[in-house]
Amino acid sequence: MGRGGTRSWALRRMRMQGRSGDDIWRERRQTCALALLNRPWITKEEDPELFYWIRDQYRELRDWFAEYAGFSLMLTRSMAKLDKAPLRAFPWMGIQEFREPRDYSFFTYGLWYLEGKTELDQFLLKDMVVQIQEQMVGTGLHVDWEQYQHRLSMVRALKKLKQFGVLIAVDGDEQDWAHNDENNVLYECTPNVRYVLRQFPEELSRFTDIHELNAQMVYTDTADGEMRKRRHRVYRRLLLEPVILDQEWEADDLYYVITQRRSLIEQLRMMFGWEGSRYREGLLFFHPDATSDGELFPTLSAISDLVLLLAGELRRLHHAESSLWYVEDNGELVLGRTDLENLLLVLRQRHKEYWSKEHKEMTAAELAEALTKHLNEWGLGRWRDENRFAISPVLGRWNGVYQAEDPE
Repeated sequence: MGRGGTRSWALRRMRMQGRSGDDIWRERRQTCALALLNRPWITKEEDPELFYWIRDQYRELRDWFAEYAGFSLMLTRSMAKLDKAPLRAFPWMGIQEFREPRDYSFFTYGLWYLEGKTELDQFLLKDMVVQIQEQMVGTGLHVDWEQYQHRLSMVRALKKLKQFGVLIAVDGDEQDWAHNDENNVLYECTPNVRYVLRQFPEELSRFTDIHELNAQMVYTDTADGEMRKRRHRVYRRLLLEPVILDQEWEADDLYYVITQRRSLIEQLRMMFGWEGSRYREGLLFFHPDATSDGELFPTLSAISDLVLLLAGELRRLHHAESSLWYVEDNGELVLGRTDLENLLLVLRQRHKEYWSKEHKEMTAAELAEALTKHLNEWGLGRWRDENRFAISPVLGRWNGVYQAEDPE
């Protein structure tokens, strides 16, 4: 199960040692495909080796993504980008550093401003925010740079633009401007700014519903067009969502998943190295090796350890003769909020020597909130209502225990 990152040259070369020519070519293709799927783009300046690998296998990568997912692969002299969008949007797909909806507005209008600049242009933050304010006010959006919270939102947007590598601070720091709007920053931008936003198959003015914005291409109104559209829907969800149960598919898409499961497993193994298996609850895919391109479950975060520990405890309690819980027809196990909190307190008391200081000091309610949020983000659980949390049957595929290290 996986949902970006950079693989070092040394690690790549270590994996290539002792491989045949076909094996090396296949592993390079999988490395390229994973990087394209998980990173905004790959630039020749930051990762020349990977960039040239993508260029060498451009046609094969382009054709596969277009045929199976409807994604387009762009390649310029300096960067490669897979233009992709989820079929369904989830909170964890957003920019985690952003805290307010206006952060996204300032980020988007920042891109609007930068697209009018050339690579050699230098400009001041004050000029930038004045033009952004005029443009936003002209469309009916309220902006007031005298408000500290508005400046903080703009700073978060600017930092994200810098992190993407499309905005470069030549002199000064936007954080100083946030504290005092008399301060200034000198910037310049890079040509990659024009590739941040995804491309749409039609003019935005033609869309009448926000859900239409997930379109990646225009399909013909024929049986072949409908079949192609369904295949793209299925692959897009499998590529961009960590787990999908049978009950979460539309009827037509579920029929495709069931009847084409061998092809799905083979294609995703060939292109990404994923291992797929058909379980009672659905078709699940796992990455057999650790990779820095894409976040995998369980994560390196301590909260993943607690999730695995909970999975093992639920498995033990469910099989006990005096079990208080039963598995529902859809495979979910439903816990009340109080039951969940009590379970976590028992686990902490039993294993507290292994727990982080943060988790030791949390209240039962805070622990439950952190754990259910993590489960929800990975599609491993969901709140039925304010007091009942449903554990996905997929979690039953894991079992976590603490094992003491052998003495040396």
